[in-house]
Amino acid sequence: IAPPTKMDAMILNEEGYYAILGKSGARMEMPGCSLCMGNQAQIRKGSTAMSTSTRNFPNRLGIDTNVYLGSAELAAVCALMGRIPTPTEYLEQVQAVNAKAADVYRYMNFDQIREFSEVADTVTV
Repeated sequence: IAPPTKMDAMILNEEGYYAILGKSGARMEMPGCSLCMGNQAQIRKGSTAMSTSTRNFPNRLGIDTNVYLGSAELAAVCALMGRIPTPTEYLEQVQAVNAKAADVYRYMNFDQIREFSEVADTVTV
């Protein structure tokens, strides 16, 4: 798991999701734009991965890897199923994911997080 920003990592940690993901066996990476771009890490040679990145090219996430790009919803379903679903399986699963997310999803706005707004107040233009 490579959160896109330090703010996302902080929120995931505060809300206990890092602990849940860690217990499930997920490897946590430093926040950055992606495994190979921000963190220089790669997945196992010959692996298959689902990525929410906006780019894909040979060996981007690892040597001889098969990387499929998709939405956050598709990535969540892949994580739940442990594989890439069929279109029918996706539609069934994404309904359940969206129903659960509706109760907890919120935008993470910098101006609403004290640590970030305090730093922003010190910046001058």
